[in-house]
Amino acid sequence: MATHTQGTTGHTGTENRRVVSAGTMTGDSVRNLSGDDLGNVQEIMLDVNDGSIAYAVISFGGFLGMGDKLFAVPWKALTLVQEEEHFLLDVDKKKLENAPGFDKNDWPNFSDPTWGQGIHDHYGTTPYWNHEGQQDTGGTRR
Repeated sequence: MATHTQGTTGHTGTENRRVVSAGTMTGDSVRNLSGDDLGNVQEIMLDVNDGSIAYAVISFGGFLGMGDKLFAVPWKALTLVQEEEHFLLDVDKKKLENAPGFDKNDWPNFSDPTWGQGIHDHYGTTPYWNHEGQQDTGGTRR
């Protein structure tokens, strides 16, 4: 991840990256808590009305026999592990097996709140557009 960043230096002397270029995260790996490589970030989807990062589109590749399907994962379900330059997705294999996916040539309407609610329900996150009582399951680890 060749990042273009802005941040501060933490107490350990490492840079605490708070602002990074979205393009530098495309292609980053996604792993589970066991360290298994689940796939890669293909796109980062932005809500242009409020500037929120809505979803990461992830290709799980051949993981669990999922083929070339793509999956929208709520941004709040991912944690960036900066030192190891990958994302952590804390879900079990069963949840991934049942994840709603889509064909790389037939993307869903990411603006459809009914579709989005289904994605957030699947991953147990509060929709990004629901700012009141927003659940913070993601973030940055140092």
